[in-house]
Order: sequence, then structure tokens, then C-alpha cells
Amino acid sequence: MNTSSDQPNIAIIHSPAPEARAAAEELRARYDTVDVDEADVVVALGGDGLMLHTMHELLGTNKRIFGMNRGSLGFLMNEYRPDGLLQRIANAVETEIHPLRMHVLDKRGQEHEALAFNEVSLFRERHQAAKLKICVDGKVRMEELVCDGLIIATPAGSTAYNLSAHGPILPIDTPLLALTPISPFRPRRWRGAIIPDTAKVCVEVLEAEKRPVAAVADNREYRDVLRVDVWQEKDKAAHLLFDPERSLSEKVIAEQFRYCD
Repeated sequence: MNTSSDQPNIAIIHSPAPEARAAAEELRARYDTVDVDEADVVVALGGDGLMLHTMHELLGTNKRIFGMNRGSLGFLMNEYRPDGLLQRIANAVETEIHPLRMHVLDKRGQEHEALAFNEVSLFRERHQAAKLKICVDGKVRMEELVCDGLIIATPAGSTAYNLSAHGPILPIDTPLLALTPISPFRPRRWRGAIIPDTAKVCVEVLEAEKRPVAAVADNREYRDVLRVDVWQEKDKAAHLLFDPERSLSEKVIAEQFRYCD
């Protein structure tokens, strides 16, 4: 049991998966825990979905999150080991992740806002390809992109859906964002762009009635959008803790060599 006054107060949360529930029971039997509101560090047990949910829930609290993988891929998680948890937390490397803010105007004239730690994505809603106009910092960069969609990814999200769409992997501490088209038809050879994380991206949907488009920020979706503005919120951050030998920065670099053999 943890009895040292200089140790952080920890709370334990978990996904509904049986493996995560069992891990939570094991850790609560071995360590003193508190409610999330009283915690300095929240230990999250599950997969990347739980981690993203926790990052959103704790945004603005300055609480640190130490995730351990009891899900599938667990890219944002540490390895699950019940031994030495408090020492691992004490030795952990902290990474701040700033979210993107998405502002949406839909065809009913309604406005919506949401935050995304991984990416903001635009998708065609029906069988016809989307037509998008892309502006960066008020300057038109592409008059018309015919595609299945477009991804605007943070460095943390660059190894997720962005990578699946053949977008670039961005080192975690680089001040950049990735713009990656999904199945571009015209211009067919456009592979996307890398822009400063201080830029504001505006995407206008062309022929919106004929070619409706949905916009998604992590897990928040809005349909029939006319315009989407995206920028990074520098004054907001999630605070993730990683074992030094497998920091998030190291994971992102390693991902670039994962399939080279």
C-alpha cells in the first residue's frame, strides 16, 4: 500500500473491457487510490479510445494521465505492469498534446464547435465525391479538391487515420500539422501538405447540396457542413505520462521504421 506523503494521489479508471476491469481491481488492491477529482495522476486502463476520452474529460484540469494498455493497439498507452506503478509514474516523461478546435457552419445555418487531439476529418456523405476549397491563413491554396475527404492531423494523430491515408508521420514535438487528402481524384497526384501549427485552415464545401460532407473532430460528428475552420488551441493541453524508454516521441519515430523489412 502507498503510505508516503510525497507520492502523488492516483485515481484509476478503466474501459468496460474485462481485461481492463480486472486490471483496475488488481491495482486498487495494491495501491491507495482516490476519486478522479482528488487525483494528481489518473491511471487509465484500456485502449486508445479510452485515452482520447480521458484526455477530453480532463482537459483544463492539469491532471496528468498515465495510461496502461488493456485494449488492442494502445499507441497512446504504456505497457501494463502492476509492479512498481508509483515509481514508474515518478520517472515518467510528460508530453503535452494541444488539441485542434473545429468550428463548423452547417446548411441550416447552425454553428458547432468541437476539439480534436488526433485529427479533424471531412468525409463525403453519399456516392459522389466531395468538392472542397482549401484556404490557409486566408489565402486560397486549392480552388477545388475532388476527393473522398480531407484530414487535418496533429503530430499525435499523424500515426492514426492520417497514416492510413498515406499522410506523413510528424515528430511529436514538431510545430506542424498535416493536411492529407482521402482518395484524391483531382488533382490526382496531390499527396497533401505540411503547414505550421499556427495556421488557420478553412475548408469550404462546394456543391454542398449535391455533394454533402460530414465533419468529425475525434468522435464528434456534424453532417451537411458548408464550412469548417480549424486551428490549434495553444492554451489548452492534455498531459500524458510515458515510461522513458517508450516515450510518445520514441513511439512516433519507431513507427516510421515499423514496416521497413
